Amino acid sequence: MSAKHAETIVESGTEVFIPLNKLKKSPKNARKTPHSEAAIEAYAASIAAIGILQNLVVEPELDTEGAATGSYLVTIGEGRRLAQLLRVKRKEIKKTEPIRCIVDTANDPHEISLDENVTRENMHPADQFEAFKKLADERGFGVEEIAARFGVTPHVVRQRLRLGAVSPKLMEIYRNGDLALDQLMAFALTEDHARQEAAFERLSHNRDASTIRRMLTETNVAATDRRATFVGAEKYTEVGGTILRDLFTEDRGGYFEDVALLDMLVLAKLGREANALMEAEGWKWAQVFLDYPHSHGLRRTYPQPVDLSAEDQAALDAAQSEFNGLTAQYESAEELPDEVDARFGELEAEIERLEAKRLTYDPADIARCGAFVILSHDGSLRVERGFMRAEDEKPEPETETQNESGEGEGGHTVYEDGGTGPNGEAGGEGLDGEDEDGDGHKPLSDILIRDLSAHRTLGLRLALREQPDVAIVAVTHALAAQIFYRGGDAHVLDIRPVSAVLASHADGIEDTKAGKGWADHHARWAAQMPRDVTDLWAFVVELDHDSRMALFAHCVALTVNAVRLPSERRPRAVATADRLAEAVSLDMTAHWTPTARTYLGRVTKTHILAAAREAVSDEAAARMADMKKQDMAEAAEQLLVGTGWLPAPMRTPRAAQEPAEPPQADAVTDTNPDAYSVAAE
Repeated sequence: MSAKHAETIVESGTEVFIPLNKLKKSPKNARKTPHSEAAIEAYAASIAAIGILQNLVVEPELDTEGAATGSYLVTIGEGRRLAQLLRVKRKEIKKTEPIRCIVDTANDPHEISLDENVTRENMHPADQFEAFKKLADERGFGVEEIAARFGVTPHVVRQRLRLGAVSPKLMEIYRNGDLALDQLMAFALTEDHARQEAAFERLSHNRDASTIRRMLTETNVAATDRRATFVGAEKYTEVGGTILRDLFTEDRGGYFEDVALLDMLVLAKLGREANALMEAEGWKWAQVFLDYPHSHGLRRTYPQPVDLSAEDQAALDAAQSEFNGLTAQYESAEELPDEVDARFGELEAEIERLEAKRLTYDPADIARCGAFVILSHDGSLRVERGFMRAEDEKPEPETETQNESGEGEGGHTVYEDGGTGPNGEAGGEGLDGEDEDGDGHKPLSDILIRDLSAHRTLGLRLALREQPDVAIVAVTHALAAQIFYRGGDAHVLDIRPVSAVLASHADGIEDTKAGKGWADHHARWAAQMPRDVTDLWAFVVELDHDSRMALFAHCVALTVNAVRLPSERRPRAVATADRLAEAVSLDMTAHWTPTARTYLGRVTKTHILAAAREAVSDEAAARMADMKKQDMAEAAEQLLVGTGWLPAPMRTPRAAQEPAEPPQADAVTDTNPDAYSVAAE
């Protein structure tokens, strides 16, 4: 008889220690799906920490002749066998490590393996969370040690410890099935039991996890907030600030709990920046604000064009020449060498620095003007310069020369020699200004001046209606005088440009690419304006036709107001805005993109899915249907890139395709003064 036939079969129910390399997987095991790597890792960690607590159940392996081979098939405990093999691979144990087993030849192996996996009740998650917390609190185990003992990641341990720290009242509600796990996770955002329970009491029928998180963080500031970005988490925590971390979702840096401290740090940093600005540039004052103070009421000066010094011009020419040379050299290259790419960046920065010197503030303006130091929407520093307070304005020079009689009524002096008074009234030789006593020096009365100027105004209207080119000059002058000058009452047309402050309707609009583009364009026009408003007419007249029309268009554009407010109902204005959008072929995709911040995170999931369906496909929307709101918004943001999709309020209506019908023979012509009677009513 061979050696293998000499093996004796151990009696069923016997506990034996079998070398690991003598244990094999049983083909009769009911579990066909392999154990996951994570499960094997967990088994290995647990065994390494506390050993195998439950015996493996095995049966002897028999050859074709029914004789024992000396090896054993694992009926129950395959995961533990694989864990020990993993430990062998890691050289933690030898392959001959003895494993405690129970031999079972009385029961059907398939049936008992099925029973092992089915007929059992897992520990309630609440018990598991509290057990982990007990290990930390009573045994003093750290996160890493608990993770090693149970074969899970430290992050999972932190999650379970946080769940174990939830209010006992809420934990009991969870045990009873009246709270779902994702809701319990939301409450675990904070460890403050009173705060958790207060939020629970406030909940209505809507117990969505996102609602719970929103309630728990409503008095905090997200780490993505501009204030938190500006100060930074390191500085905030350095002075004692605490950050609330959500271990169960992507919290993007958590929530800053001490809002008062954060605001104090923001203002302190802005103050330091303001002091540095005054010291470096010489401004008379610098004032800090979280938001741009649109109602400041101050006149603003702008930098004026200047010639570069010979040294700066030479440096600019050299940088531009090198930049152009590199561009020509690598024009056909698919990818730039790192050093060349870096050199391009250096040259661009140098060219930008030197070009900026072409505009500079008058030193006299710097000495009496100030700046606003502001926190931008994205958390960066924003500086707006050149504002002049009323007390720093230069007094207007006295241009009046009093005659013997001094000033007339109302402070106006009118001269009888045909000269011009301070408001431009023409003097006369005698006429109505001469009284019955022959006192030729008595000024004209205000009533008479009003009468005469009314007739002159009518004359101006009659003349101006015949000269459209001059009318454009006059309108451009009137708009520019009020837009670019404060208190400069130099316009003669009764036209008032009213400009809605868009930043009060759309948070962060000034920091967008479009907002900055408008501000830069406005600043370029402002820099060209004559310093004295009395020179503005000549400036407008001297512009070439295209430049004058460009200034006119800029001033008119500033008055556009298509903002739709819930408190206002302007259906006709909305319709006109659509017609204007058609006329200028407005394409908002050039100025605005739907992102999680600008749109997708601010609408319902239904709106998000509708956008995905319209822009991409029904299938794309279906793939996102089960996502949480924030994840759905972020996924949709990526999905919509390059599609040109816009929400309805941003779209430009298509102009009618059919040509307009020709006028009928009996139609009213433009020369008929009654042609506009209906429209004017």
